[in-house]
Amino acid sequence: MAYPANYRYTREHEWIELSGSIGAIGITDYAQKSLGDIVYVDSPKVGDTVTAGATFGSVESVKAVSDLYSPVTGTVTAVNDELKTAPDKINEKPHEAWIIKVEIADPAQVNALLDAAAYEAFIAEES
Repeated sequence: MAYPANYRYTREHEWIELSGSIGAIGITDYAQKSLGDIVYVDSPKVGDTVTAGATFGSVESVKAVSDLYSPVTGTVTAVNDELKTAPDKINEKPHEAWIIKVEIADPAQVNALLDAAAYEAFIAEES
C-alpha cells in the first residue's frame, strides 16, 4: 500500500494529516498489519491534552495491545466515535480511519516527523 505523501509519520507507526492547525491522527497500514484484527480502540476525550512522543491511548487486536503515541502536542478537538463500535475500520482503511483530531500547539513539530518516503525506508529496514 502506498503511504499518502501529504501525511507525516512517526517511528511508532502513527500518521498525521494536517488541515490548518488541526491534525487528524491514525495508525499506518504497516501497524494494522502487524497487529492483526483490531477489536478495541482506547482514545482520550475531547478537551484532553496530548504530548508529542507520549501515549494517548491504545489499540487492542486479537494478538496484542499496542500503545498509541502522539506525533504532536495539542488539545483533542474530536474523537472518532465510529471506532467504538467498528474498530475494524482501521484494518479496512488505515489511512482514512483517524482516531483523534488535535489542535496543534506548535505546527513546527510536524516538520520533525518522517515524510512518506522516509517512513517507507524506515519500515523497509524494520521488515
